[in-house]
Amino acid sequence: MYSAIAENKRRTVIIMAFFILIVGGLGWVFSKVYGGGRPSITIGVLVGALIYTVISYYTGSKVALAVNGAQPVAKADNPRLYRIVENLAITDGLPTPAIYMMDDPSPNAFATGRDPEHSAVCVTSGLMDIMDDAELQGVIAHEMGHIKNYDIRVNIIAFALTAVIGLLADIMLRMAWFGDGDDDSNQIFFILGIIAAILAPVIATLIQLAVSRQREYLADATSAITTRYPEGLESALAKIGQSGSALKKQNTSTSHLFFANPLKKHGITNLFSTHPPIEDRINRLREMGRKA
Repeated sequence: MYSAIAENKRRTVIIMAFFILIVGGLGWVFSKVYGGGRPSITIGVLVGALIYTVISYYTGSKVALAVNGAQPVAKADNPRLYRIVENLAITDGLPTPAIYMMDDPSPNAFATGRDPEHSAVCVTSGLMDIMDDAELQGVIAHEMGHIKNYDIRVNIIAFALTAVIGLLADIMLRMAWFGDGDDDSNQIFFILGIIAAILAPVIATLIQLAVSRQREYLADATSAITTRYPEGLESALAKIGQSGSALKKQNTSTSHLFFANPLKKHGITNLFSTHPPIEDRINRLREMGRKA
């Protein structure tokens, strides 16, 4: 487990380096096409991306909770949920995260924040309705695993950087579309800028979904070790697989945060899902149970 966490941290550094290279590359192409090749433009793009990322780092969790309509839950409002979260926090040696609930019949949950001291766990009303205590404990332990493994920090940073890349790509496409592009000396870079603008968001999304899928598997394993009962999480996944996890309010910008895919399973959103198939997650948990 600890080796997997260490490997994920190393992979995170590599992925962040790739994001920086993509942003820097877009800034360079932007400077060649529209700025006469001035390096100050590339530097400006990198600095702007860094500032945006820092702002998102400190405000991203509040935004994620707000856009999903999450409401804070007091201990008196739901003693069952509070007891499970508090017990798991003690088991993991973590501060008790802020607890939220979404009014949605689909069973789902997510964790967010920048570190264990500034974290939150949110569940849907549908999850509370259909899960028994062992299943609910498995799901919450999974989300606590994201907090313990610092996945919440990676998710916020990756989301911010992906947004920066998308914004730069959109600006380049618009300027390419409305610009004259008649200067022969800029034709190659003009075409390169269009290609970069189209491919960059796709590359960023592919990197994000790759790391998200691996972290879902790791959080499942963390849940099984924490609860010492992988069957609880396995049963919860089976129920969600049968009932479906798509939320009434669809939000692609925060979909990677959720326990199970909150988007409807059709179209391009299914192709680029940041969640591994539920069947694969169940099979891995069963393998862990056999080895225990």
